[in-house]
Amino acid sequence: MENRSSQLNTIEEALEDLKQGKVIIVVDDEDRENEGDFLCIAEFATPEVINFMVTHGRGLVCTPLTQQRCKALGLDLMVGHNTAIYETNFTVSVDLQGHGCTTGISASDRSKTIKALIDENTNPDDLGKPGHIFPLIAKDGGVLVRMGHTEAAVDLARMAGHYPAGCIVEILKEDGEMARLPELLEIAKKFDLKIVSIEDLIAYRLENESLVKRIEQFPAKTRFGEYELIAYQQTTNNQVHFALKKGKWTKDDVVPVRVKSTNSYYDLFSALQNGETPLLEKTMNIINEEERGVVIFINNIQNSELIEQKLEIFKSFSEGKSKSGVLPADEKDHGIGSQIIKDLGIQKMNLITRTLEEPHTTQYGLEIVKCTKL
Repeated sequence: MENRSSQLNTIEEALEDLKQGKVIIVVDDEDRENEGDFLCIAEFATPEVINFMVTHGRGLVCTPLTQQRCKALGLDLMVGHNTAIYETNFTVSVDLQGHGCTTGISASDRSKTIKALIDENTNPDDLGKPGHIFPLIAKDGGVLVRMGHTEAAVDLARMAGHYPAGCIVEILKEDGEMARLPELLEIAKKFDLKIVSIEDLIAYRLENESLVKRIEQFPAKTRFGEYELIAYQQTTNNQVHFALKKGKWTKDDVVPVRVKSTNSYYDLFSALQNGETPLLEKTMNIINEEERGVVIFINNIQNSELIEQKLEIFKSFSEGKSKSGVLPADEKDHGIGSQIIKDLGIQKMNLITRTLEEPHTTQYGLEIVKCTKL
């Protein structure tokens, strides 16, 4: 069976089309909304583009914007308490008033409204509420914070070098049901559109953007011996991650590496002081034997929104509504860990892990030469 990613286009290909004013299709995770949206950069939301998206997408016309832009336009959230499962941040709907607009529903009127939303000369009083365009507030940090089409639109527009705002429309089949990947691939082929996934967008950003910076480092006396403690701040959410490093290496050395993303603070300070952490003790013993290595502690203390989403996944599984109740490892954790590994000058790894892997090069360009099972 063909791999899902192999059926899709690359992020680079999608960005090239977006820069040319073309529409693309963006799909999200199978275990999330499992839907595809038409997406274009807001600057290129012409009447012709709007008409195409509405005719062949059949969904709601939405305009993802940054939090700062929505605040400047006085766009309040549609509801005070968001109870939608994925907490999409709809604001009150709007129409541009005057400027040639009439009822607000035509493709031309909707195009004018979208253009007004990104025009710095637009004032809150220029927008009538409610209307026919639905602004969406993207989370700061984009898809690295929330894996939604809203954030994908703002990220892609920014990455394409344009105003960070988009226009998205959900894609339905002719019978009114949601179009899933097989149908979306057919639509992409029919209209010669690029199709990409939010998952690949996350990986692309993690590989191509610098998302961590060193904020502190000092010698640390631990119960396992002398180490160096390095603290990193993640630029997308200001969370702080830690690395315990021992020894020196060159880019050709195979360095023992362990990445932990649960109970981070507890394990870190257990390492520095006292505590019963058998797996961590095994890890530190391996590093001490080789006299070099690093343990990276990914701060995985999650906000209530993410916890509620994971609760819904487990609830759906318990009620027989989904195929899996397993909460998968967060791909963003692996990506942040990889950025820290690169910052430490490591290219080749002896990956210390609970599950053995075959030697391979990761999607972040790091080489796993061998695995040591805990």
